[in-house]
Amino acid sequence: MYISTRGNYAKIRSAEAIRLGMVPEGGLFVPEAVPALDRAEINRMAGQSYQQIAQTILKIFLDDFTSEEIDDVVSKSYQINNFDHPDIAPLVQIDSRTFILELWHGPTGAFKDMALQIMPRLLSHAVQKTGAGQEIIIPVATSGDTGKAALEGFRDVPGVKIIVFFPFGGVSRVQELQMITAAGNNVHVVAVKGNFDDCQTAVKELFADSRLNQVLAEHNMAFSSANSINWGRLVPQIIYYFWAYAQMQKKGEILPGEKINVVVPTGNFGNILAGFYAHLMGLPVHKFICASNENKVLTDVIRTGIYDRRREFFKTNSPSMDILISSNFERFLFEVNGHDGDKITKWFHQLHQEGYFQVDDHTKEKWQSLFISDYATGKETLAQIKETFEKTGYLLDPHTAVGLNVYEKYYRKTGDNTKTVIDATANPYKFNHAVWEALAGSRHGQDKDEFLILDELHRMTGFPIHRALKDLNKRMILHDTIVEKEELKETVKRILAL
Repeated sequence: MYISTRGNYAKIRSAEAIRLGMVPEGGLFVPEAVPALDRAEINRMAGQSYQQIAQTILKIFLDDFTSEEIDDVVSKSYQINNFDHPDIAPLVQIDSRTFILELWHGPTGAFKDMALQIMPRLLSHAVQKTGAGQEIIIPVATSGDTGKAALEGFRDVPGVKIIVFFPFGGVSRVQELQMITAAGNNVHVVAVKGNFDDCQTAVKELFADSRLNQVLAEHNMAFSSANSINWGRLVPQIIYYFWAYAQMQKKGEILPGEKINVVVPTGNFGNILAGFYAHLMGLPVHKFICASNENKVLTDVIRTGIYDRRREFFKTNSPSMDILISSNFERFLFEVNGHDGDKITKWFHQLHQEGYFQVDDHTKEKWQSLFISDYATGKETLAQIKETFEKTGYLLDPHTAVGLNVYEKYYRKTGDNTKTVIDATANPYKFNHAVWEALAGSRHGQDKDEFLILDELHRMTGFPIHRALKDLNKRMILHDTIVEKEELKETVKRILAL
């Protein structure tokens, strides 16, 4: 059963939680109890495929889906036509203690594909199971990668319309082109004059607008979510943490039951939260290392217990992490507070009204035994890309570089030799300007066409060009709407002809 983080909704099954996306009255759905895997079951994963591990995890959390339904969606989602590597998420060793988990081999070159290739299929089943019979409308706020991954996953899915909002000028040119050239008879893309938090706040307000939801219902429509506020988006991300551990064990890098460190570059806290849920299920983790860029609201809250979004917003060279309101931190607080919905309601009401909240010392101490946080500046990010390529020949995107930089700071400070997995969240060619600046040592490339830079990087590094990026600049632009952030609701109504 699934419950609300704010204690304001009846218990529901997983299909209903996935169909709804988020709690209508505010709050997020979480499992009433996190299931535990025994040590023997985790050890058996060392000999299993990604698909087999996926089936195990999903069947545990989605027990109102039949075994056949889970097997079907897994086989259709995690296969070679969708992912360009047979391992789905290969684990690459770069030194004796450090391993990169490549989560970008899906159709859009970003880790969001790991969930958004399977979530539309889960949502389709969920709509059938709940007997809603409504057309599902999915408004998506994106800081860059979620948008294209959602457009790709939901393209031409029957009974669904998807509307993606991205910050105008706040994503890379590659990310922008991936979205505004997106095909499909059910997809819409809108640039918003504002930052990601403006987009995300406006989307949340759509869900909370009772009058708009009533109008949707009169037209046999209903909102759902493809962001990681939807449990159907978050639960597939749990899979790859068990997969990474299984691969470490299979390679003989760790013994059964040995703990690992997990490093996650994150802005919205969903990716690292999935790792935390894996840990609650029994995955042996020594430390979670939460890596931020200069928009370091997560670094600060983990260190101080104060969540404060009243700060300057920076546009950085790791734009997918340019976020000050991290939606999934609510789920994390709910878990570490023993499912105290009253506390969560109070804190997030204060965040909404005053821009900050402070947790009690007991709550802070509970996470600080497991979580480490730090951030990397833009200069440090570029230096990390260059240093890693020169030392190892491995090419990082700027977000993964943030993760490695923060991990290296932790290692120099602690000398902790625990084997460590770092999430690689995007193909480096999705951020050509930053990678070029890092390797070439100058900003002269900023004025160059991004796709000329891509070709030059390919010649310089030998790193293969991801299929999602080939000839992207030659595709027809299909979406050119740009709106003020205050116009988002009216834009949705216009798109839906309400």
